[in-house]
Amino acid sequence: MREIKSSVITEAVAVLCREANFELGEDVLAALKKAEQVEESPPGKEILRQLLENARIAKEESLPLCQDCGTAIVFLEAGQDVHIVGGDLNKAVEEGVRRGYTDNYLRKSMVRQPFSNRVNTKDNTPPVIHTEIVPGDRLKIILLAKGGGAENMSRLAMLKPAEGRQGVIDFAVKTVEEAGGKACPPLIVGVGVGGTADTVMLLAKKALLREVGKPNPEPEIADLEKEIFKRVNDSGIGPMGCGGRVTALAVHAEVLPAHIASLPVAVNLQCHSARHKEIVL
Repeated sequence: MREIKSSVITEAVAVLCREANFELGEDVLAALKKAEQVEESPPGKEILRQLLENARIAKEESLPLCQDCGTAIVFLEAGQDVHIVGGDLNKAVEEGVRRGYTDNYLRKSMVRQPFSNRVNTKDNTPPVIHTEIVPGDRLKIILLAKGGGAENMSRLAMLKPAEGRQGVIDFAVKTVEEAGGKACPPLIVGVGVGGTADTVMLLAKKALLREVGKPNPEPEIADLEKEIFKRVNDSGIGPMGCGGRVTALAVHAEVLPAHIASLPVAVNLQCHSARHKEIVL
């Protein structure tokens, strides 16, 4: 049994909050540079240039990539041979988010009583924590800073099984088209298929964590991604909804088995500021 101190987890989460909000991943930067090269619309091309410049300034000057520093969504992959000592795991993560957002002057966006008083918690807690028990004696922490604009465009459909592959494609494309510029394209489109209503929504969000543009290893799913990607970019929505060829940087799909009477489909959109970092303790 390997022990990890809760204080180490807190410190790691605080660092991830900072890094995710200040530095775009190399895969995202590469996708934006490629998009700038292929974009034919002058306004779209200029927007992509500005997004790359924004990323450079954010990293060099330690500034948030976006004024919306997002909900802190934390994915924990906890090895079954890990023992957390010195405190509660979830509380350690929450304290890390509190410190990360407060110490780095990141915007705090979480409100209590969301349907009534909407009082800001003033430290961006609580985070959303998803924990999975896996083999081994390590703890993997992934922090996703998820902006509200793109998250608001999330959609769930419980399709009829007879709608099949084409139904999945049509629903994903319709979701992007209805979002228009509100989700701040170019997007990474996370698509979940199968499972149940709750698991498919999580599946779509986890799809956003994959290296940008890396296809699903299953050929049938990779073909699904490719067709949705083409149709989305044929929509003409373009960067920030100003028209153009590049509406999406990538489409990532994940699939689970489903009940014979069900075909759950979820779409979770990620804006161009795709902010997530990870560490293994």
